[in-house]
Formats: sequence, C-alpha cells, structure tokens
Amino acid sequence: MSDDAPRLSVDGRAVDTISVRDRGFMYGDGLFETLRIVDGRVPLWARHVHRLSEGCARLRMPVPDANHLLGWIHQLIDGWGDATLRLTLSRGEGARGYAMPEFQHPTVAMSAQRSALPSAAAYRDGIAVRLCETRLALQPALAGMKHLNRLEQVLARSEWTGDTWGEGLMLDTDGHVVCATAANLFAVFDGELVTPPVDACGVAGVARAEILALTGATVSRLNPARLHEADEVFLTSAVRGILPVRVSDAREWRTGPITRRLQAHWCDLGLPLPGVTQESNE
Repeated sequence: MSDDAPRLSVDGRAVDTISVRDRGFMYGDGLFETLRIVDGRVPLWARHVHRLSEGCARLRMPVPDANHLLGWIHQLIDGWGDATLRLTLSRGEGARGYAMPEFQHPTVAMSAQRSALPSAAAYRDGIAVRLCETRLALQPALAGMKHLNRLEQVLARSEWTGDTWGEGLMLDTDGHVVCATAANLFAVFDGELVTPPVDACGVAGVARAEILALTGATVSRLNPARLHEADEVFLTSAVRGILPVRVSDAREWRTGPITRRLQAHWCDLGLPLPGVTQESNE
C-alpha cells in the first residue's frame, strides 16, 4: 500500500468499519472536527478541543479525553509532515429509535490523508465564488456546532462542477449571507473587519474563532448587496486557512492588506500556505 493512501482508525485501532447501529450512521448523532497537522503539531488543537467540548455539552454526550484523542492522532499520522485529519465523534451504538441510550459509549473514528491545499495562485489572487440556491435553515439549537448532518452543504456543493468556482456562498432563509459551503466568511469595509453571526445557523469555525480573537472583528449580518460593497473578502477554514475571494457575481476584488496580514499570521501559527511568505506580506 502506498504511503500516500488514506489512513483510518476507530477508537484508536486500525480498522475501517463501524456498526450499522451506530447513531452517527443512523441519525447523524454526533460531531466532527477537521484538523490540519504540520510536523506532528496541531496548531489549532486548543480551539478544536474547545468547540468539540462545547458541542458535546449541547448534545449531552460524554466529552472524550483530549490527551487520548491526541495520542490516537499522532499514531495515525506518524511520518507525515503535512496531513489533514477528520475526527468524527458519534454517540455510539443504540437501540432503534431516537431516544438517547441510557448508557452512552461514543465512537471515535479518524481518517487522515496528506494535505492538498489550493494553489499558490489562489492564495495570491483569490478564488471565484458563486451564490448557492440551497439555503441554510434557521435552527438555534444546532447553530454553530459542527454536527454530522451536512445535507444542506451537500446539496449546495452539488450545484456546480468543474473548477470555475472555488466555493459557494450560502444564505439563510431570511436572505442573509452566512458562510461558504465549507468555510466562514469575512469582509472588510473601510478598514473594519466584519463576519456574519452563526447564532441561528452555520458553523462557528475554529479559524473564524482565531481571527475574531486576534482582530476583534465585528459580528454583523450581511446581505449580498452589502457584501458587494466590501473592500476585501476572504474565507477561513482550519485546513485552507485564509483564502481571498477574487470575484462573486459581477463584483471583483484584489487581495487587500488586511487579508495579506492575516495570511502572514496563519503562517506564523505554523500553518504554511502555498506561495505565502513573510516577505510577500511585509
């Protein structure tokens, strides 16, 4: 087997199957985190653990031991310099029906592969995004969490094929811009950094949390018309980092100074981006 082949584990064992009675499979009853690991380090680990712990509390699931998880992660990606790992936590097996099991035994499944990031040109010049027709339903009870039900994102991503579009922006049912299918959104207006709230739908990304803590960005609702007035637009994700938006509909942007500074910060965290260097951000 090639060393580039994906690596899989369940509860720390090198297996690739789970029970058909697992509630993650049956009901989407669980959470997941997608991590980028560089030279054995998970630079955003504390933020991933915090979000996972908060999600477990909200779903009334046992919180896994972070040190055990980290040990399993290191075991799985051993020898890889730059890897992307999905950590899936389900409530585990249960009897038929929606009622939560009296005794919960969560399942931890991990899948890892070598990181495949966008091109250097994408980080330099930005990507084109489109507006998706699929909208995000308002559900505060689940908002912010990275729960296992991603059907809205699956439908939105099915709206295009090919490489014309690098991402799709998603609105909520009230017509506000919330996020991309797999990233959070930031925009700059006259030097002010703004990101949409995720209190009614959407995911509170760990990269979003990092930028909010660093910059104190304003959390404010945006509609498409307001977004088109921005001076800079970029997307954030734990894996892809800071990815500029070049065009959306008829609006075009150049990668601006705030985006460049945040790309440099990302590299400083130990998460290098193709084509991005300290020299190019000075």
